[in-house]
Amino acid sequence: MDNVSIFKDYVRRRGLKNTNQRMMILEDFLNSKSHYSTEDLYLKLRKKHPQIGYATVHRTLKLFAECGIAIEVDFGDGQMRYEPSHVDQHHDHLVCTNCGLIVEFTNPQIEQLQQEVAAKFNFKIERHRHELYGLCSKCSDSSVNPSQR
Repeated sequence: MDNVSIFKDYVRRRGLKNTNQRMMILEDFLNSKSHYSTEDLYLKLRKKHPQIGYATVHRTLKLFAECGIAIEVDFGDGQMRYEPSHVDQHHDHLVCTNCGLIVEFTNPQIEQLQQEVAAKFNFKIERHRHELYGLCSKCSDSSVNPSQR
């Protein structure tokens, strides 16, 4: 079942209305590679759909997470972010602590090492998150004192 069908079925089973606004939010959300906070997605949608409300975007993102088509991610900056969940497309994150840039990456060696560590301790991994925090190249370059360049 695709994410649109999953969402429509979830809304129906909960006795909620499947509104045009929810479907607009879903379309934009699923067609993006961003890690949206409620505010980020609201501001993006508002440009094309001025009638959309912040509370509608917030509640809809929560519904996405509840039905499993989105993952809530906390990168420690005080804002919950949402990204589409793709069970078969695991990735990890690099997070810039200065500008907030989020870079997704995959690395088979890291995945293999995690499996080896789990096996060593007779541990079965059900899920994991791997996030590395630091400065992106742009912020790293701008943080260098001009006299040190």
